[in-house]
Amino acid sequence: MSPGTQASPSEAAAPMPGGARLEAMRRRVRLSRLAIWMVIAAGPAALAVAVASSATRVEAATATRPTVVRTATAAADPAGYAQVFVSAWLRSSADDATSAQSRLAQSMAPDVALPSPAAGAQSSPQSVTTVRSAQRKGGAWSVTVAAQYADGSVRFYAVPVATDASGASFTVTGAPGMVAGPARAEVAKSPYGVSVPQGDLSSAVGEFLAAYLTGAGEVSRYLAPGGQMSAVVPAPYTAVFVEQVSAVEEAAAGGQVPADGTKVRVLASVEARDADGRWPLAYELALKARSGRWEIAALQSGTVQDGGAR
Repeated sequence: MSPGTQASPSEAAAPMPGGARLEAMRRRVRLSRLAIWMVIAAGPAALAVAVASSATRVEAATATRPTVVRTATAAADPAGYAQVFVSAWLRSSADDATSAQSRLAQSMAPDVALPSPAAGAQSSPQSVTTVRSAQRKGGAWSVTVAAQYADGSVRFYAVPVATDASGASFTVTGAPGMVAGPARAEVAKSPYGVSVPQGDLSSAVGEFLAAYLTGAGEVSRYLAPGGQMSAVVPAPYTAVFVEQVSAVEEAAAGGQVPADGTKVRVLASVEARDADGRWPLAYELALKARSGRWEIAALQSGTVQDGGAR
């Protein structure tokens, strides 16, 4: 090698990146050994302090790890079980304890006596439906069940039900108690306070619902770009007539279609007709203005509260 290209001793001794890591590891090992020998030379007391310090570092490192939290499985609601029981119990009779309904009721509530209906008493309920369930302490529930009869009357029964720890098994623990039905809840004022006159918007709503419910035309032609919706199949009605349209936004009541991108929410009350009669229906719709026409942006469900966006 020529004198001009010969490396200096310090440059030749410079390790490569991999060699630097290896040299650092060797240095730490040597320092660790030296520390251990110093502790041993200092005596048992120093050794105990070193061990305690090491344990403290381990505990601190462990404490920084995230704690795994396991939540308990939500308790199973026995509403359906109580509903089946009440249906069987109302159709059973102590005079015929071997009937299918009596045996079913007894299997679900072994300690509950069967009713003894009098001759000519009101027939069995047409339908039985759960209307409320409330969880109590210790796996106990109270389920309110409504029984509707052919004459239009409704009776409500509160049924006590117990569940096991896993929520997989239920037992009716006592006889049903007839109770008053739920009170009627107060309803907030409807946000659809703007009356929409006959015009482009009401026509768009009527044409869309006719296609949606009667198959008169393609639903897609009334949708805003990007919207996807399928008609009800098979078509349940032969005709749909718009009775009233109300809106949340004042822009829906204008005589002309507003600027592109304007959005409104409306409630359309319609009368649908088929061979069996006339049916009053209501639909919440979101519409959007584009190119001088109203297009359906969404078919909504529920009620818009306080005029909030859906």
